[in-house]
Amino acid sequence: MINPDTITRFEGFSVHNHPRNVRVQVVTLDKSALERFQAASQEWSVQALEYKPFNRFALANELDRACQFQLGSFLRNTVNDRKTGAFLLEPEASVQALFTDTEEQRDEFVKLSTAISHLIGLPNFDAMYGKYYARFTVRNEDDSDSYLRQAHRRMELHNDGTYVNERTDFVLMMKMDEKNMEGGDSLLLHIDDWQDLGKFYNHSLARENIRWSSPPSKNIGYTVDHPIFFEQDADGKPHMLFIDQFAQPRNMEQGLYLYEMGKSLEADTNCSNIRVNVGSMLVVQNHCWLHGRDKFVAHPGLKRELLRQRGHFSR
Repeated sequence: MINPDTITRFEGFSVHNHPRNVRVQVVTLDKSALERFQAASQEWSVQALEYKPFNRFALANELDRACQFQLGSFLRNTVNDRKTGAFLLEPEASVQALFTDTEEQRDEFVKLSTAISHLIGLPNFDAMYGKYYARFTVRNEDDSDSYLRQAHRRMELHNDGTYVNERTDFVLMMKMDEKNMEGGDSLLLHIDDWQDLGKFYNHSLARENIRWSSPPSKNIGYTVDHPIFFEQDADGKPHMLFIDQFAQPRNMEQGLYLYEMGKSLEADTNCSNIRVNVGSMLVVQNHCWLHGRDKFVAHPGLKRELLRQRGHFSR
């Protein structure tokens, strides 16, 4: 990893460590690179990206070209390196100041997030939204059947992909818009920084199958069974799949194991609050990072629109 005080410059972007967690690489796209990408991306509408999957790879190639083909390799190396495994990608400040609250601007965000996801892998179909990405809004009041849209409580640390039968190597979370927001930062905890990892990884239930299901809003009509520590990486370190909301313990022993795990994760002092601005995105290696969201301060006009992509690394 680079020194926290060092900015490394590439063609079209720069990189430094996040001040709150040096594992997270902050990737800032230059205004000139974004302008080159936006000019090239006019060839494709969002509908053209949704209808023809190969267009998404051509779009990603144009973003990489705008950075002299240095961006894709850097992002892939970052998410595949366990020591980092996460990046916050943002436009330079002069670009952020020009963002508008329009559907055209949101289309540009869809294009940028699509290019990033296809530089590192392939997004899975998101059954909740019915596309390769999902867009959803958090408001001051909500009656949804999961914590995803509930603003006034902390969404606990978890991995994505626990209740589906497809691999979820990465999660991309982009902020499309927000109004009257206070709080609601992203929460991140790297597995290797979890102080109680040894306690739970060496437990007798660590590799026992647990059943996982999801509420109706997820549009998944099946359950899956897998352990929380479901595999090891090439260096023998654990990969993890855990979410407290959707675990279905079969007995007291499983239930208490999950309960104590949830308590431990939420109490861990190595958890980092990461602010994501409009037009920026946080991308994490899903099996070695747990993520969540802090609660919002109540406001009648509270609104946050998010875009999510989840998928697997290119093989």
